[in-house]
Amino acid sequence: MVDHKDASPSPPIISLEKIKDALKSKDDTQRFVGLALTKSLLDNSQQHRQDEQVIQDLWTSLSPRFLDRLLRTGSKPDANDAKQMLDLAASVMHTFAALLPESSRSEAKFTARIPAIVGALLYSSSETAHLLLQLLHGLVSNSNGARALVQIDDVSPLTELAPSHALVFTIVSFAWLNVMASQQNMAPLASKLDSTLQGLVSSFMGTDAVTLLGFLASFLRQADASMLQPRPKWLKAVVGYIHNLVSSRPAPEARAAYTNATASLLQTYPLDAPKLLFADDKEKYKPWGYLVVNLVLIDIRSSAPSLLEQLNAPHYADMSRRLASAFDIMSIFIGYLVRCLEDESLHSLFISPDNLLKLRSAMTDTMSVTIDYLRDRWDASVAGALGLHPDARSAKAETWTGSHLTLPWDSLADSASNDALMLAALRALALWLREDDNDVLRKQASGLMDMLMHLYRHRDLGKLDFTSPVLVACEALITIRQGREQFLVNDGWQVLGKDLTAVMQDSGTVNDENSASRGTDIVRLLTYVVQEEPGGVIEDWMNLITHAAAWNVTAQGESPVAVQEFQVAVLQLCNTLLVKARLGIRTRYRHSIRAIRGIASQLSSSIGDESPVRDTMEDVLTNIDGLVVGMPPEFR
Repeated sequence: MVDHKDASPSPPIISLEKIKDALKSKDDTQRFVGLALTKSLLDNSQQHRQDEQVIQDLWTSLSPRFLDRLLRTGSKPDANDAKQMLDLAASVMHTFAALLPESSRSEAKFTARIPAIVGALLYSSSETAHLLLQLLHGLVSNSNGARALVQIDDVSPLTELAPSHALVFTIVSFAWLNVMASQQNMAPLASKLDSTLQGLVSSFMGTDAVTLLGFLASFLRQADASMLQPRPKWLKAVVGYIHNLVSSRPAPEARAAYTNATASLLQTYPLDAPKLLFADDKEKYKPWGYLVVNLVLIDIRSSAPSLLEQLNAPHYADMSRRLASAFDIMSIFIGYLVRCLEDESLHSLFISPDNLLKLRSAMTDTMSVTIDYLRDRWDASVAGALGLHPDARSAKAETWTGSHLTLPWDSLADSASNDALMLAALRALALWLREDDNDVLRKQASGLMDMLMHLYRHRDLGKLDFTSPVLVACEALITIRQGREQFLVNDGWQVLGKDLTAVMQDSGTVNDENSASRGTDIVRLLTYVVQEEPGGVIEDWMNLITHAAAWNVTAQGESPVAVQEFQVAVLQLCNTLLVKARLGIRTRYRHSIRAIRGIASQLSSSIGDESPVRDTMEDVLTNIDGLVVGMPPEFR
């Protein structure tokens, strides 16, 4: 038998109706009491927290204007109980945001409080600021809340907390990316975004800015380019943060931050960022450009050999992203270096010749390691082994553990052709192979030709576009005999010729300058192969003559220059094939030659006298006429 005499008295049960009446009262004291009772009820009663109707009724009873006044009390520190009022308002709103349906966060009763919430951060304690930041994080996850935040003129109370609260970066990123995705006309908000970024950068003065660099690395890659000011004032300060980290032997986390941030800045601000990051006093023993690139090269050489064994490790995504950024830095550095070297002014060279030679040696070593990595990654993913013909690759084995490949293995997340690191590495390698006259490295890279052709053949099936890097790499590799042999052995002519034919068909009716530029690159590559082939033209290559003879190039006014260049380049390739072909082959293709002559005349009539390809077009006509004259009289 239970003795109730010694049982402790139960706390008084508070009537929900009394709480709602207090919240609806016109008297602020009563409202404050009602708010305090609401907090106590929701903190201590699991039953009420799970009752959606109770939560909704209490929230409906709460005056939004009263919440605004409580949030603003922090701006009056002399007021009695100001801190307590602000803390209570923050806690209650945070609780309601967590308990109400997610759709409620997009309603005006929440989103209209966002300016007051941001303002309250300036006067909040650390604990209350954390609650308010969590509240903001939930509110800006919808488009209404995001718009409310980005419309605020002064977000400095928010940005000033970034060094001590990393959640600020998530809030800013969520808000702006949400608005960019949902709003059409963003131009009026561009200056506000720039002001927000300036505030974030300024708040990290005197710190290592690692978290800031990590945020910028991610945000700039996702942001709408039209929203970013072309020459922001904060760019130089961010470059200063990167330089400070580069010279301080940073920890792995910091190294990843400055590597990713450097790549993002170079891609987002291609005119200004290279000068700030690379160019410096070339008389210095180790200028910033040398240090940044050299550290990136060291990182790649030390990390690449062990990458394959970590394909499915939890940290592979972060490591892969860092190394992809490192390769992107290399690509942009190579391009910037080439532009400076092509400039006749010696003042444009931003690095001393001695340091340039050291970097060239380091780049070559790094690219050699990169070739090994690409070969191993491709074999693991697709080929199974170097030199294994596609027809001999392993099929899937069906076992009690499921279906799997018997020779290759791969990442659980992304195959090699969908790995951004593969694309970045191949892009940097291709540029270096083209710009650096190094036959030894090109000979080593020729062993990747099967991979290059596979990537090009299946370029429309994956998430990433390998087209340009493959063409650039092939352009460099076919300059050596072994590269041309590998190109032909791996069906390079058939793969590129098929794409060239498709571009030809489209160029007759659609003025697609991007496709035309790709077609011109293919023509240049195939022309070089024809010119360097010692045994003359291979019969299969003449299929291109047949396609060219049936080419529909109905003129619809003057085409863009890129399209004209492509069309003339195709005719030049046809000329080269026919000139290199034996007389017997040319005789068999006499009808095609006459058809190509007619196509050339038709194209010539649509090319204006001022066109940059006018003279080349005239040469093409002359050469084709010479081919006709050179045939036996009975076949002309």
